[in-house]
Amino acid sequence: MRLLRCLGKRAALAGVPTYIEHFSKFSPSPLSMKQFLDFGSSNACEKTSFAFLRQELPVRLSNIMKEINLLPDRVLRTPSVQLVQSWYVQSLLDIMEFLDRDPEDQATLGQFTDALVTIRNRHNDVVPTMAQGVIEYKEAYGDDPVSNQNIQYFLDRFYLSRISIRMLINQHTLLFDGSTNPAHPKHIGSIDPHCSVANVVRDAYNMAKLLCDKYYMSSPDLEIEEVNASNSQQPISIVYVPSHLYHMLFELFKNAMRATVESHENSPRLPAIKVMVALGQEDLSIKVLTGAWVVPLRKIERLFSYMYSTAPTPQLGTGGAPLAGFGYGLPISRLYAKYFQGDLQLFSMEGFGTDAVIYLKALSTDSVERLPVYNKSAWRHYQASQEAGDWCVPSTEPKNTSTYRVP
Repeated sequence: MRLLRCLGKRAALAGVPTYIEHFSKFSPSPLSMKQFLDFGSSNACEKTSFAFLRQELPVRLSNIMKEINLLPDRVLRTPSVQLVQSWYVQSLLDIMEFLDRDPEDQATLGQFTDALVTIRNRHNDVVPTMAQGVIEYKEAYGDDPVSNQNIQYFLDRFYLSRISIRMLINQHTLLFDGSTNPAHPKHIGSIDPHCSVANVVRDAYNMAKLLCDKYYMSSPDLEIEEVNASNSQQPISIVYVPSHLYHMLFELFKNAMRATVESHENSPRLPAIKVMVALGQEDLSIKVLTGAWVVPLRKIERLFSYMYSTAPTPQLGTGGAPLAGFGYGLPISRLYAKYFQGDLQLFSMEGFGTDAVIYLKALSTDSVERLPVYNKSAWRHYQASQEAGDWCVPSTEPKNTSTYRVP
């Protein structure tokens, strides 16, 4: 029996390249927030969701797995990246088992939901494990501009793909696992049709405050201002995934609090962190203002690099959430914003402070998934080599042209 099981596993693994090659030929199908909401609220049909996901999830997995294989060999050889690859292979195989199953069979639907939960749990540590892989690569080989560029391009797409896959899995499991979340009975899966932005701001602030108090024994206060252009008397709410917004705000508050406390060590009182929430016709904007987080303009883009962190690297498995660490907090927060066509930007005034602004779409019809697709254009990004710049490099000493003979 053990031999048969071993042979079956080998046969399944042998088919993985064929599955990847087949499904990567298809482009993922992006969904809008409104489509997620409409399906979950009025037309929720488990068979329809099953039929869609057993095709869509392999497409999304295979597209990004093709790109993993385009990473530099030195990155692919790191133990952490190999572990992540094995998780993706196993998850693809898990879904393949349902490709020809009957959607009318209730047992099949239940097994599919269980399989999705297993896949989601398997991928819980993908982000820190991949971050550990980047650290292993840096420690072994140092900084290489070409490889760094490829890694940055890949990780933006890889993590965005992961966000989208978890979104699909969460929607299905939350809608069809047979129970309602008592804490959020009006949520449609993971989506809140009336997400109170100010409430999410306070929740993220309070959690960051707990961490800040634990590490520094003090924390700055919070001041919130709301500007609703359509109805000044109405609190601002949108259709959104509260956990995504919370993730972005929590990361910004961590950075703001750390900078505020460290720059006011000898002050009797810490300045408050101010948050302004503004809702217009197209955009919902959240500005986090801090006069303590001082970043020169030349370093702004570095803060969104997976190869850079201003804090010591935490050790995996030590428990607790660090106030700063691997250097993927801000880059991934920006991806959460971009996932539904928004953005996260930093505006620095050195000597004064840095403002962070989260931009989200005000309308659920405009909030459409932003998904990476593997094609020739993506392939070319990984083939790029370091070329000479087409702009002059400033020098400290002007060149003495009189020493050069004119031909």
